[in-house]
Amino acid sequence: MSESEFPPEDRAVDMYLGILRTRMDTDDYRLLLDVVEPVLKAIDEQRLPALDFAIGEEGGQGMSQEIRDEAALVVAAAVTGRMDNEVVELNLDETGPIRVVTDADTAADPVRLGEIADYIRDRHRENEELRGIAEVSGLPTDF
Repeated sequence: MSESEFPPEDRAVDMYLGILRTRMDTDDYRLLLDVVEPVLKAIDEQRLPALDFAIGEEGGQGMSQEIRDEAALVVAAAVTGRMDNEVVELNLDETGPIRVVTDADTAADPVRLGEIADYIRDRHRENEELRGIAEVSGLPTDF
């Protein structure tokens, strides 16, 4: 299959990985691939139940924030087929700073970023309420 036969979303992630391969230290790039390859395979096989994706300590031990951000951008390129995604840090009172990936236009729009922050706050509150209900009910709280 020639490159022109790839679907557009494949070209974006492949192009982005190619850029990172030339830009990043070899060991850092391998670490990045270790994290994103299973996610990219799951996306390719359409096995992801939701689009939430977090690179926490368990999934990214020893990774710098820069590598974590690049991993998130690789996944975003695979999901959206776009290379103009950006990582934005939102400061939330309830949880502290949270990093999210969004398109460049949204990243530059303070009103839209505020709406995203409000959504995350609401979701966090709902999760905490559900955890409280689960705890009182004797159910697992690790959702």
